[in-house]
Amino acid sequence: MTQAAPPIRAFVFDAYGTLFDVASPVAACAEALGEPAAALARLWRDKQLQYTWLRTLQGRYADFAQVTADALDFALDTLGIHDAALRQRLLDAYRTPSAYPDAPATLAALHGRGFRLAILSNGTPEWLDTAVRASGLGASLDAVLSADTVGVYKPHPEVYRRPNVPWACRQRRSASSRPMAGTPIPRAPTVCRWCGATVAGRPPKGCLPRRPTKSAASTPCWICPNPRRGCRHSVNRP
Repeated sequence: MTQAAPPIRAFVFDAYGTLFDVASPVAACAEALGEPAAALARLWRDKQLQYTWLRTLQGRYADFAQVTADALDFALDTLGIHDAALRQRLLDAYRTPSAYPDAPATLAALHGRGFRLAILSNGTPEWLDTAVRASGLGASLDAVLSADTVGVYKPHPEVYRRPNVPWACRQRRSASSRPMAGTPIPRAPTVCRWCGATVAGRPPKGCLPRRPTKSAASTPCWICPNPRRGCRHSVNRP
């Protein structure tokens, strides 16, 4: 006899390209861009995604703001657009992208039926907070989660383990606050004792284990050779 699937109690959405229109920053500057606008929107998004994949594969994390700026620079250079003021306008517009027309009503309807709703995105916490506030989606959301807290990008498995944490801690309405049966509880990420870079589960290749010294996350630290945020540690560093 086939076991019935557990009831759906929560929905976790991507942000950029699912709730937020990633073409809207370019649309906001379309008059200044002229004919290359459509090509810029496509190339910027494609390169942005490619950079997140490459950085994850290489273990060279940089936050979403940096990746987005790098992708824009590539797209502008490819299309022969050299305008510093326009570049800044595009980056500023990306902080407050338009929500897709059906997103607010869809989230509000699900929220009204008692489902727990969250965003899980590659965006930085600051960018996501700004975008959610500007779009008015915040009233329907229970949590906004960022891959930045893990230090890798989707589709790395550690990112998708992240959404389990808030549901185990709090829940709207009167249902039990315990996680659903079978829900895996991810290990807390370790934190580099000097630069604050997070390492989910185990250290990346090349990191050397150190005797446990408690970090802000109360987990063992690692000596991290990854140049994230200027971190270039060696085994001899005090």
